[in-house]
Amino acid sequence: MSLSGKKSYLPILLMLILVFVALFNSSLPNFTKNYEYNGADVAWMLASTALVLIMTPGLAYFYGGMVKKKNVISTMLQSFISMAVVAVLWVVFGFSLVFGDSLGGIIGNPMTFFMFNNVLDGKPWGGAPTIPFTLFAIYQLKFAIITPALITGAVAGRIKFTSYVLFICLFFIFIYAPLAHATWHPDGILFKMGVLDFAGGTVVHMSAGLTALVAAIYLKQGKHFKDHTPARITYVLLGTGMLWFGWVGFNAGSAFGATELAATALATTSTASGAAALTYIFFDAARGIKPSALGVCIGIVIGLVAITPAAGFVTVPNSLVIGSVAAIVSRLCIEWRTKSQVDDTLDVFPSHGIGGMVGMILTGVFANKAINSAVENNGLFYGETTLFKAHIIGLIGTAIFILVFAVILLKVTDLITPLRVTEEEEEVGLDESQHGEKLSY
Repeated sequence: MSLSGKKSYLPILLMLILVFVALFNSSLPNFTKNYEYNGADVAWMLASTALVLIMTPGLAYFYGGMVKKKNVISTMLQSFISMAVVAVLWVVFGFSLVFGDSLGGIIGNPMTFFMFNNVLDGKPWGGAPTIPFTLFAIYQLKFAIITPALITGAVAGRIKFTSYVLFICLFFIFIYAPLAHATWHPDGILFKMGVLDFAGGTVVHMSAGLTALVAAIYLKQGKHFKDHTPARITYVLLGTGMLWFGWVGFNAGSAFGATELAATALATTSTASGAAALTYIFFDAARGIKPSALGVCIGIVIGLVAITPAAGFVTVPNSLVIGSVAAIVSRLCIEWRTKSQVDDTLDVFPSHGIGGMVGMILTGVFANKAINSAVENNGLFYGETTLFKAHIIGLIGTAIFILVFAVILLKVTDLITPLRVTEEEEEVGLDESQHGEKLSY
């Protein structure tokens, strides 16, 4: 398959097959079914869906500003193409893999909602009973979109565009979908274990962060990986603002209604990110490092990542602790990474992988049933150990699953189409070598 200049009819053939299947595997919805919806909840979830969607372009700016000038367009495009690829996969069978009838608590039946059949007029999801099933499905799509896009920061400037497209398809099917099903489906194995993940600390950030680590090691170092000058810090600031703005929908929207729980998640998200940003630059200042725009932006994102699994389960004072602890642990990991031979270009693993793991552990420490009735056992901080043990076991199992499958999927992709660009293409830059474009400024 080729998408980079050479003639290839395979992509066109695949799209024609998809159109044919779509035409002959769709049914008209029955809107005469009478379901009770809450207007305020529907309005909030429509807004939250839009907020989460804007996070992916925000990520494009966040990453695009950090890479070298010759790779800005390619890096940003990798986020945008994820929006297209995952949206199609989601409609065909992706939503079904995550929320379809459970097959052993590991994956959903791909035929349950194949081609979105039984979605438009479907009965509301049990965890979101006051909004249309379609809205629930499309809201969840936005989480699936941004997850593979997060990985791109670890391999920026080194991965072929065609190979990246194939890899994110495989990642979505074999890592994201099983993990999301296991965590968020009532019959999922992690859900039944009692593992809590309010908005994707495990499903989104651990899966992307750990896969990014494996991908960075697998693709090896870039030619000049120690010589890294960000293209535009202003892009990073803009991207951070868009991510921070969109994260309101990411976390507060995961309450699935205009409720007190949504307000709690909004509060904890705001405070954890602020605490993380301050802790990050104060920690640097204590070692004689000047406070930088990059440092503030990275600190904000680490705080947002860490509070994501806990946002609707902990108090606001606890969120300050979560943000601060995550900032220190992730900053130390970034320091280790810069001294190592691992070319995780934009520190995706320290920010998202470590941030997600810290958030998962501290959810097991601070979660309280007074905040959310979905918490069956209080966290370790309140003298109970059941939830904390479940989170430690869940973290270890999840990490092993992600790491093993990431290696397998990278090798499979590499066998089908080489992952790494040539030295010449890397030297020229991916903007020109992969897309025939380059920045004019």
